[in-house]
Amino acid sequence: MAELKNRQWLLVARPHGMIKENDFRWNETVVPALEDGQVLVRNLAFSFDPTQRGWMSMDTYIPALPLGQTMKAGTVGQVLDSKRPGFAKGDLVQGLFGWEDYTVTSGEGLMGLRKLPRGADPILALSLLGTTGLTAYFGTLAVGAAKAGETFVVSGAAGATGSLAGMIAKIEGCRVVGIAGGPEKCDWLLKEAGFDAAIDYKNEKVSAALTKYCPKGIDVYFDNVGGEILDRALARIANGARVVLCGAISQYNDFGTKPPTGPRNYLNLITRGARMEGFLVSQFAKRFPEAITEMSKWHAERKLKNQIDLQRGLENAPKTIIRLFTGANFGKQLLQLGDPQ
Repeated sequence: MAELKNRQWLLVARPHGMIKENDFRWNETVVPALEDGQVLVRNLAFSFDPTQRGWMSMDTYIPALPLGQTMKAGTVGQVLDSKRPGFAKGDLVQGLFGWEDYTVTSGEGLMGLRKLPRGADPILALSLLGTTGLTAYFGTLAVGAAKAGETFVVSGAAGATGSLAGMIAKIEGCRVVGIAGGPEKCDWLLKEAGFDAAIDYKNEKVSAALTKYCPKGIDVYFDNVGGEILDRALARIANGARVVLCGAISQYNDFGTKPPTGPRNYLNLITRGARMEGFLVSQFAKRFPEAITEMSKWHAERKLKNQIDLQRGLENAPKTIIRLFTGANFGKQLLQLGDPQ
């Protein structure tokens, strides 16, 4: 195969506060020759998720990304060449790859290398049927154990995971209240996602709104933001409530600058016999096929809406990840580089 030029974004600084474009550096190099056991992938689309902010700063469930290496993202790509059995030219694959045009990989690491079914939609594979959808599915049903007739509250409700969690809770027969920022997002939750109520945290008092919409308390609280909103929800949990800790986006830009804000109302977990539990979707890896089958059915039945925010072009990768932390995105944040061939 002729030599390929590879455009990349390298991580060159640990962010302090908000991610900045100059935390990354544009680089152009050539694709290395394939070795036995490796595949060459042309990257088609990247997923942008709040957890990437942690990867840039510190050891989390993966070691901090080394400075000077390509920034990473959940990726769908197409195999251009393969020296690994089971993978052939033209296959669509998914893994944790760099922000670059081409990736050479042996499939080791957190996400490995997974072959997608022939004809799969790369955008769907990175959103509703990817880590985002799986997180919403298991957070709502396995960790939160949401049941018909319960009141289910979700923060970050117009985001990728939050919106799907709320819709899954509705399918299960819950009364669903979403917390989001701005009238446009709250309108979408009510009119498109089918939520029973929406709270605009930018223009409403969250405490008063939770009291209004959850008069008997909150049975399941699916938390994506942490901080003050988590504390407001803890103040209103019902007996036997389950608090699902999925993310804390309101705290991520404090990494390296100040300690995170802890909840003040945690004693309600004791007095109301409730529990608060964090999770990683990888804990449920053996059950992924079950979730993908169920969510594919719900999507076909139009019970799940796949709201995405699609940006385009590798050159826009830094701008795209920043959208997550300014509230500019509406739904799952993705960046598309190209289409399958």
